[in-house]
Amino acid sequence: MTTRDGQGRAAGGNWSRRGVLAGLIGAPVLLLAACNDNSGGGPGGSADGTPGSGSGSPGGSGSPKTSAAVITVTPADGTTAASFSEPVKVTVSNGTLGTVKVVDAAGKELAGQISADGTGWTSAAAPVSGTKYTVTATALDKDKLEADANAAFTTATPANTFVGYFTPEDGSVVGVGMPVSINFSKPVTDRKAVQQAITVTAEPGVEIVGHWFSSTRLDFRPQEYWAAGTKVTLKLRLKDVEGAKGVYGTQSKDVRFTIGRAQTSVADLAAKKLTVTTDGQVSAVYQISGGAPEYKTWGGKMVISEQFQQTRMNSQTVNLGNEYDISDVPHAQRLTTSGTFIHGNYWSPTSIFGSQNTSHGCVGLADAKGAQDGGTDGYKFYKSSIIGDVVEVVNSGDKTVAPDNGLNGWNLDWAAWKAGSAL
Repeated sequence: MTTRDGQGRAAGGNWSRRGVLAGLIGAPVLLLAACNDNSGGGPGGSADGTPGSGSGSPGGSGSPKTSAAVITVTPADGTTAASFSEPVKVTVSNGTLGTVKVVDAAGKELAGQISADGTGWTSAAAPVSGTKYTVTATALDKDKLEADANAAFTTATPANTFVGYFTPEDGSVVGVGMPVSINFSKPVTDRKAVQQAITVTAEPGVEIVGHWFSSTRLDFRPQEYWAAGTKVTLKLRLKDVEGAKGVYGTQSKDVRFTIGRAQTSVADLAAKKLTVTTDGQVSAVYQISGGAPEYKTWGGKMVISEQFQQTRMNSQTVNLGNEYDISDVPHAQRLTTSGTFIHGNYWSPTSIFGSQNTSHGCVGLADAKGAQDGGTDGYKFYKSSIIGDVVEVVNSGDKTVAPDNGLNGWNLDWAAWKAGSAL
């Protein structure tokens, strides 16, 4: 019994140890399972063995997703001679635009608007020539994933250009008859486009209309003379305006001038008298001499466009041969492009002023050689005048001056003036 029991215990003891070893070998497995349970499950499943979608699983949220929206910019990125006559466009497929910004190198933004359906943006105006622009845009696809686009392009510089030479000058003070006159360096064929790019406004407000005298000249004026003290602004927005096929403007400029006191004069060549009216009151009356019967003075309203304390007058410049050549004509004020002046005269006897018309077409006042005698009529009238003052010649016996001969558009009535507008 004892022997068997000992053998039995011995046998039993051996089995028990094997069981204990098996238990010890299994312990680390349970510990690992416990660690996995604390972390929320192993790869591909949870601690309880059910399949899961943890961050480590293939195809989970940890994989980056790309927006389906595709943004296109026109002109394309890297373009170096982009059109400056077409607007900039940004479009998107498979999505809607969020933001679009187009700026030049100075940071000036090119305005535009996104379409109602959100798939396109178009600039409100064409880009400026010879300018680099950068474009940034965003869009969202149907899953609200954002796409971004960045582009840069440079617009072409036109080979053929034109400018407008204007009068009066910026900051000047001028008379009530001064029109805004613009002479273009090249003929304009698209008058409407050019006139639309030029505006003239006044304060206090008054209707101002442009009139084309030719393909190279456009003048602006109100129906009546400007009121004293009026502030006038000329805005030239000619840059990139196609004035003729392949010929583009270059200017973007503001010009401001002020109307001074209201002064107009009437030169009555029958009475041989110049009557000056300043701010509604007669301020001076001078004796004058106009054009002789064979050289009659133009009639009509003429605007003083230039002033010279002294200037040379040569008859050959007005196709009168060798009639005269005077190097120091005093106090000369130009009334027409063709050569009509109102000026001082020291070489004729003083007795002719107020009694005879003896000139070659100009209007003369008694004056002194050297233009320094402040007591002469020529000196006084010159000193009282400014560019833009009106001298109206009446009873000359000649026809009315052409409205484009100088700054003399006042010789057209309002209906005729407006008929010359391209708008």
